[in-house]
Amino acid sequence: MNKSQPLLIGITGGIGAGKTTVAKFFSVLSIPVYYADDRAKWLMANDQTLKAEIIQAFGKDAYTDDQVLNRAFLADKVFSDEENTKTINSLVHPAVRKDFQQWANEQQSPYVLKEAALLFESGSYKELDKIINVSSPLKIRIARILLRDPQRTLEQVNGIIDKQLPDEDKNALADFVIKNSDNKLIIPQVLEIHQRLLEEASAR
Repeated sequence: MNKSQPLLIGITGGIGAGKTTVAKFFSVLSIPVYYADDRAKWLMANDQTLKAEIIQAFGKDAYTDDQVLNRAFLADKVFSDEENTKTINSLVHPAVRKDFQQWANEQQSPYVLKEAALLFESGSYKELDKIINVSSPLKIRIARILLRDPQRTLEQVNGIIDKQLPDEDKNALADFVIKNSDNKLIIPQVLEIHQRLLEEASAR
């Protein structure tokens, strides 16, 4: 029986679906959660190799004179240019992949969660044992985003959604689907998946 590494479980969902909220329920069950998007920001600010690669790709203006990530500059470069988006992803995703693997190897748990918005889009789902997709109706997602991020316009929100895989496709690819709508309770769904993952981990 292999106990050297926990099961690697991805949890994803379109923007506004509530994947971070669902991940926190798993945390309450003592399951370690790796927040890939937050960690990516940390690595871009602190990983010296990644910083050098970003500067080489986008120029010294990618960081301030104090070596702080220039988020506004990078966002302007990346958001409107598909090639630049591919470039930044080709630098950040491998760094996150390596960091996650090191983190997972240090955990003492039957399984761990990797929470990320673009698990399917980036192809990183292939390196995980199972995937949970948090699904929510589009109208509810948009309303949540506009309430949570008042600085975003409806046009910006729709632009982000258009760059993500449709919910129906994610549901078809996922091993588990958690429905996060106003009339569907999350906790029973989390508990059911938790129990199934514990059983699978113990059966290895």
